[in-house]
Amino acid sequence: MKLHANARTTPKTRQLLVQRVLKEDWRVSDAACAMGISRATAYKWLWRYEEEGHAGLEDRSSAPGRVWNRTKRWLQRRIEQLRRKRLTAWAIAKRLGMAISTVGGVLRRLGLGKLKYLDPVEPIVRYERDRPGELIHLDVKKLGRFRCPGKRVTGKLRRRSQGAGWDFLHVCVDDHSRAAYVEILSDERKESATAFLERATAWLKRHGVDVERVMTDNGSAYCSYAFRDACAALGARHLKTRPCRPQTNGKAERFIQSLMREWAYARPYRSDRARAKALGPWLEHYNRERPHAGIGGKPPFERLPAGCRQRARY
Repeated sequence: MKLHANARTTPKTRQLLVQRVLKEDWRVSDAACAMGISRATAYKWLWRYEEEGHAGLEDRSSAPGRVWNRTKRWLQRRIEQLRRKRLTAWAIAKRLGMAISTVGGVLRRLGLGKLKYLDPVEPIVRYERDRPGELIHLDVKKLGRFRCPGKRVTGKLRRRSQGAGWDFLHVCVDDHSRAAYVEILSDERKESATAFLERATAWLKRHGVDVERVMTDNGSAYCSYAFRDACAALGARHLKTRPCRPQTNGKAERFIQSLMREWAYARPYRSDRARAKALGPWLEHYNRERPHAGIGGKPPFERLPAGCRQRARY
């Protein structure tokens, strides 16, 4: 239980009070004065100790034992039944002629305060391919350009980079090793996505990795005939995630989070060009030095073929 901020006593000081009075023969008034509490409070804790032992010195809830106007049990069951039919608290209150605050309180006590709590929790399914190149994940992240530091750095709205446009980070992550290849392109069209796939697979090839499968979401560039033909030319099978299921492509999504936190927003940049210049060194650090929790604290390149870990070019 959380201790009150203005509490004069704690379980330990109450034990000290008991020790002084019962074992050291202090007078109750002297022990109470030493602790800055009244004699009545001191006698209260002594009485609780005599009745319940050390358990009586713990804090208790200040809520009353009985509430005269508590919602009847049959009414609580009715509220739960209507909630499991996915009715909102407003609809339940109107149907039963109750206050919305009362219905909301009942739903919170039942653990049904939000409609999402009605759905069963889906188990987390983790998977990892057996060897590098068996599956690679591709994704795109949109990132704003800027010509001068904005509010994130200056704290002011006066300086803006209106009309600067957008950068598109095309990301490739190997499923087994987590080795990553990233390029900053001007768009996310099929031509750019297809060319990036060819360069990413060539980069992996230089590190001894042959790509067998390519996983993407259902973006228009990845659903194009050009991208399909590029996968066929590489001899790789194209896998697409189920709509509205980014978890399937989770390794790319998780890598983008690390990319944003440790590179894009890690420090203030003077412009997007300075930010882009810092991408290569960060990728080198990520692939060769940064420990990855998903592979036992090793850097991604430790899982590549031993003879193909030469210095990368991004």
